[in-house]
Amino acid sequence: MITKPDKNTTRKKRHARVRRNLFGTAERPRLNVYRSNKHIYVQLIDDNNGATVASASTKDNEYNADASNNVDAAKKVGEMIAKRAQDKGYKSVVFDRGGYLYHGRVKALADAAREAGLEF
Repeated sequence: MITKPDKNTTRKKRHARVRRNLFGTAERPRLNVYRSNKHIYVQLIDDNNGATVASASTKDNEYNADASNNVDAAKKVGEMIAKRAQDKGYKSVVFDRGGYLYHGRVKALADAAREAGLEF
């Protein structure tokens, strides 16, 4: 009997397909999103050097847990990463949705980062 792959395996395959064409540079890093059931994480990655430039998540000390739901939490994380990116001198990034649908928490994070000043 053939078993169906789980959701995360399918997401990883989709992410690998997308990543073939996405690349973050020192001037324009990649904004990578990872979401779990409880938390959302985002990183600015310079793929040339293989280094994380900045990161934010719902587990950070700056994040206060007064968000009423996951979408509100994603908006706050989007604002946090935009502020940290601008503090480091980045205005433009390459958005990497991590194989997730551009909907819900991922869309809320992206929209909040755009409103806070990041361009992508």
